[in-house]
Amino acid sequence: MPFRICKSFEIESGHMLSKHLGKCRFPHGHSRRVDVILAAEALDANDMVCDFKAVKESLQGFLEAWDHALCLNTADPEFSFYQKTYGPRIIPFAGCDPTSEVMAQTIFAELQRRLRSRETPRIAAGVRLERVRITETSSSWAEYSEP
Repeated sequence: MPFRICKSFEIESGHMLSKHLGKCRFPHGHSRRVDVILAAEALDANDMVCDFKAVKESLQGFLEAWDHALCLNTADPEFSFYQKTYGPRIIPFAGCDPTSEVMAQTIFAELQRRLRSRETPRIAAGVRLERVRITETSSSWAEYSEP
């Protein structure tokens, strides 16, 4: 069984689900927790999978852009208005609604890209990203992983 660690981040973000038939089609926000789970077959020289601070540094800037921002589907009829009005506080999701599932997949892909390109030199090559979980409310979360 490999060793696993989890680093959690907290962000406040809004979204609007244009495909949703209920209230979620209107702008609303959540206090989200993002859990990043990393695994390794063996511990490093410091007896760790990797330093939690290295995980924080690897995603901090990416997630800070989402904090107090509004995530929107670029196909939403109001996308241009919101982007013009709020500029960088709008996080575009190309042709899909920014559901928790899509957000988890997006964060997974970004961290996976950084790990593979070695943009995270403080995280050893043998460390693998296992999954990303986003908690949207106290009773709801979505998770993304790859085989």
